[in-house]
Amino acid sequence: MLGSGQIGEAPATPCCSESDDERKNFKEKSDINTAALVEKEQVNERADNGDLFSYVSAFIEKEVGNDLKSLKKLDKLIEQMTESKMQLEGQVLTISSEIPKRIQSALKNAEESKQFLNQFLEQETRLFSSINSHLLTAQPWMEDLGAMINQIEEIERHLAYLKWISQIEELSDKIQQYLMTNNVPEAASTLVSMAELDIRLQESSCTHLLGFMRATVKFWHKILKDKLTSDFEEILAQLHWPFLTPPQAQTIGLSRPAGAPEMYGNLETLFCQLLKLQTSDELITEPKQLPEKYSLPASSSVILPIQIMLTPLQKRFRYHFRGNRQTNVISKPEWYLAQVLMWIGNHTEFLDEKIQPILDKVGSSVNARLEFSRGLVMLVLEKLAADIPCLLYDDNLFCHLVDEVLLFEKELHSVHSYPGTFANCMHILSEETCFQRWLTVERKFALHKMDSMLSSEAAWMSQYKDITDVDDMKVPDCAETFMTLLLVITDRYKNLPTASRKLQFLELQKDLVDDFRIRLTQVMKEETRASLGFRYCAILNAVNYISTVLADWADNVFFLQLQQAALEVFAENNTLSKLQLGQLASMESSVFDDMINLLERLKHDMLTRQVDHVFREVKDAAKLYRKERWLSLPSQSAQAVMSLSSSACPFLLTLRDRLLQLEQQLCFSLFKIFWQMLVEKLDIYIYQEIILANHFNEGGAAQLQFDMTRNLFPLFSRYCKRPENYFKHVKEACIVLNLNIGSALLLKDVLLTVSGQPPASAALNEIGIYKLAQQDVEILLNLRTNWPNTA
Repeated sequence: MLGSGQIGEAPATPCCSESDDERKNFKEKSDINTAALVEKEQVNERADNGDLFSYVSAFIEKEVGNDLKSLKKLDKLIEQMTESKMQLEGQVLTISSEIPKRIQSALKNAEESKQFLNQFLEQETRLFSSINSHLLTAQPWMEDLGAMINQIEEIERHLAYLKWISQIEELSDKIQQYLMTNNVPEAASTLVSMAELDIRLQESSCTHLLGFMRATVKFWHKILKDKLTSDFEEILAQLHWPFLTPPQAQTIGLSRPAGAPEMYGNLETLFCQLLKLQTSDELITEPKQLPEKYSLPASSSVILPIQIMLTPLQKRFRYHFRGNRQTNVISKPEWYLAQVLMWIGNHTEFLDEKIQPILDKVGSSVNARLEFSRGLVMLVLEKLAADIPCLLYDDNLFCHLVDEVLLFEKELHSVHSYPGTFANCMHILSEETCFQRWLTVERKFALHKMDSMLSSEAAWMSQYKDITDVDDMKVPDCAETFMTLLLVITDRYKNLPTASRKLQFLELQKDLVDDFRIRLTQVMKEETRASLGFRYCAILNAVNYISTVLADWADNVFFLQLQQAALEVFAENNTLSKLQLGQLASMESSVFDDMINLLERLKHDMLTRQVDHVFREVKDAAKLYRKERWLSLPSQSAQAVMSLSSSACPFLLTLRDRLLQLEQQLCFSLFKIFWQMLVEKLDIYIYQEIILANHFNEGGAAQLQFDMTRNLFPLFSRYCKRPENYFKHVKEACIVLNLNIGSALLLKDVLLTVSGQPPASAALNEIGIYKLAQQDVEILLNLRTNWPNTA
């Protein structure tokens, strides 16, 4: 163990001088550490002594044990332990001599590091004072240099400003020289460069430079535009532009008069030169736009040469359809709409054959015909925006205007391929005030139409009643007219520019469907006492037809798009549950589901009422058949020929007549549902009220089977291939009642021995019993009276 003096011993020769206080503090810390180490080693030694005793006891027990003869080994053990002790003492002495050297080396390194640190601190202090002194000395120079740099930057800005002015004046001089030599194409190209400079300067804060630039562009643009416009208009005049007659009657323009190649060459040259002025024209010309409330799509102005070509037509339009002219009649919107369509048609061929190749040649993506149409349509939009406020509250005039506008839009898009993304009349009709008025008028006229169609004498007659191939649905005239009305409304609003407007019209359609359903319900209630009558059946056909058509519409692309738009609206407003949103998103439901569900419920109620009515009649007619003496009927062998029970004739005749009547009056799908519902009730009725309520001898069971299989079931054979499958209870009851005695006895024994076990079901299936339960079969077996005495 090391002594405290060895741990605290300082290096013989310190690297740097230390004060007496520092040495004293270091020695005190070393003494404290040494005392702590000694105390720790004493504790460990006490713990080790306890372990040592245990180890020695275990070692002696192992080597000597209880055998006294083993004591002979003690000399050898003592010798081995002495040798081990000497080795351990040698290792301890080696380690005790090395540790002080390491501590002295560490202390020496620490002293050296401390010396270097003090040197660095002294250097840092000298550098800091030197830098501060230098900064104080250089401060006046920095101020002078900063002022000079500011002056240089100011001069550079002035120089750049002068360069811009010089560049503008240089381009201006070039344009002037080109015009003096009548080199208009180069002048136009130079103006394009000047306009590009103007665009590059837009981010500058030099307002005077910007003003000078814009004024220069405007000056030369006006000169060039005036010159080129006069030349271009002169060429157009030679071509007799504009064409006021249809293409077939045009003698010039598309024909090739003398000098045509030169004329068209000049046309192309001037058109291209005017096209070069497009950039500068867009800079200096404020586009004329309608108010923001119309939400027109953003679009560039019509290209300059097309604007010039439109000018004479714009003058004619404003002359005839503004002011106090006789042609400007607010009740005749078709006049100016037809005029615009005629102008588009008259010029389409010339634009496609003469102007479009020029645009293609210069690499422009503009479509000449659509640009021309766009310019004329803007005239219509301005006219509509001015006229609509004047007739907004005159229902007849407003409705007439909407009708004419929709016809105009239809021809514009279908005949002239006008894109729906361009500004069109539907944007004007979508303006809030106008649109709400349109919805109101649409609702008003639709309700009026519904009143007239339901009050018509032919309301419940089918238009195609004499054409069997067409009249599968047996649709009454009122229902077909109503669905045609909805289809027309769809065609009227499907080109609206926004989904929100379309959804409002969709809500109108759903309201109209619900209103029509309520009216049908009211008429149906008046006919409830005659639920098999012609009018009642016509109402049922109408309900079925409307429901079927709405289900078909739900898969239409247009309504699927509206469903997606409605989904987004509902998600934003949180108006539907997550389940409903999920059903809409997965297409499990449709926009018409609510209406379809109400119509299907009404259809089911009406069919149920008809089934109940026929079923009551059949039950009344079957009273005698229920009281038939099934116990005393002669056996089949005792009769020459089996014949229908006389008591069954009334109810079978009643059933047959009603089936034929409703087959004629109901459509195929409804009649199929009707007879299947009726068969289900008849099957239960005959089984419970006739079969289970009586006992049968052999003749009675045979007669019942004959009546059912040869008379009742065949009534439905014209509606399905195997009608007996719809009378499962009756058919299987007849099987059980008509089993021969041996089979019946065997079946009875099986049912008694294996009650409720799978073998019982197997036995029943073997004889054709699948519907009836084991208990039902046991009851039927007990209804037989033809058991032998041994049974």
